[in-house]
Amino acid sequence: MDFPREWVEFADPADPAHLIRADLTWLCSRWICVFGRGCQGIDGTADLGCCAHGAFFSDTADAKRVNRHARELTRADWQRYDDGHRRDGRLAITEPDSIGAERRQRTRIIDGGCVFANRSDFTAGAGCALHVLALRVGRSPIQTKPEVCWQLPIRRAQEWVDRPDDTRILVSTISEFDRRGWGEGGHDLAWYCTGAPAAHIGTAPLYQRCAAELTELLGAPAHAELARLCEARLRSPMIAAHPATTAARPVTTAAHPAATAATSR
Repeated sequence: MDFPREWVEFADPADPAHLIRADLTWLCSRWICVFGRGCQGIDGTADLGCCAHGAFFSDTADAKRVNRHARELTRADWQRYDDGHRRDGRLAITEPDSIGAERRQRTRIIDGGCVFANRSDFTAGAGCALHVLALRVGRSPIQTKPEVCWQLPIRRAQEWVDRPDDTRILVSTISEFDRRGWGEGGHDLAWYCTGAPAAHIGTAPLYQRCAAELTELLGAPAHAELARLCEARLRSPMIAAHPATTAARPVTTAAHPAATAATSR
C-alpha cells in the first residue's frame, strides 16, 4: 500500500472555496471491477465480492434513500426477499454495528453476506439486488445503492481547513480505498482488488471508467477539470504509476453473465 504516488491540487471551478486533492496514480490506473470474472471476494467467496460485511450507511439520508428503493424490489430481483421483510411486510434490512466508539447502522448480514447480495444459485445470478433494480427500471445504481457501495473503491475525505490568512476552505481528497479504508480488519481480508494486478486490466483509465461516480462526488465542473488534468498527465510517462497496473497482464476470463455489482466499471 505504501509506494510513490502523484497528486494534484486544484480549485473547484464552481467554488473557489473548495479545493480538490486527487491521487493521479490511482485515477490513472487501469483498475476495473472484476466481479464475476476474476474477483475472489474479500472473504474468499467470489459470489459475495466485497459485500461480505454489509454496507455502513453514511448518514440517515443515505439509509432512508436505500429503504425507499428497497421497497421496489421484487422476488425476481432479490434472493433474500423474505429475510429482508418482517412478518407484517415491513422492511428489515438494517442492524446496528460499531466502528470504534461510534454506533452506526449497516445492512443486515444473512448467511455471511449483505442482505442484498444475491448468490450465483439465484435465478438472476450473483450481484447486488439494488443494482438489479436500477438496471430493470432504467436508473443509475448510484441512486439505489448505499453510498459506500457505489463509491468503492474511490475514497472521498472532506475537511474544513483554516488557512494562515484567516480564510476557510473545504478540502476534498479523492484517493484509493485500499485495505486501510476498511479499518484494522482490512489487513485480514482474504483478497482485495485495488492492489491486485488481476483487477488492473481495464481498457480505459479509472477516471474515465468511473466518471459518473466522480461527477457525483465532486460536481460536473470539478470532474471536468480533474479529467483534463488526468489526460494531460497521461500524455507523458507517469513518474509514479500504480504498481498493480504495471504488474498486470492481459487475461481472457469470460465475463460472468450476472456481473452486476459495479456501477459503471
